[in-house]
Amino acid sequence: MPLRDFAHGTYLHVGGTLLGTKIETSHDPLRIDHVWIDIATPEPLRLSINTVSRRNRDAGFDGRIRVGVIRDTWRTVPELFVERHPGLNYATFEETNYVFYECYTAPEMEGLLISTANQARFIEAWGEFYYRKSVGIHQIHSRRASCAVDQDLIGHDGAIRFHLADANQRVLMLLKFCGQ
Repeated sequence: MPLRDFAHGTYLHVGGTLLGTKIETSHDPLRIDHVWIDIATPEPLRLSINTVSRRNRDAGFDGRIRVGVIRDTWRTVPELFVERHPGLNYATFEETNYVFYECYTAPEMEGLLISTANQARFIEAWGEFYYRKSVGIHQIHSRRASCAVDQDLIGHDGAIRFHLADANQRVLMLLKFCGQ
């Protein structure tokens, strides 16, 4: 199915190889809150990953992103894919793994995401489909209620996983905001 045929908000699991990375640009520096990771799936696709929570920051809360990492190994690089997915729940990962969340400022998140993506042989992401100027996946973070957001979506968390060449290591990043 061509990517443009998915409805906005469809929850997807995607996997592909790195095409490039870019920090979001804006004439207003306070609006810059994403790193874009472009990957080759059966079609080019943009992963839009938050580097700051503008909603928390603008409401007077901590805007930093909290990152939890789960490491394991991979044997073979998967084929490129795009598939519907029922959704993730961070609680499932936290029940079976020790996950320590570390806070990152926007520049630190930008550096972490870009350097990790540049080391990856394959990148997977879970999140919601969007189509604007490009097709992509966003909401690649916890969807539980936060300090500034009352809406509590269970089972729709997004995540990103990097298959690194170094020791065939996989790095799954779980991203949370203040109050999650």
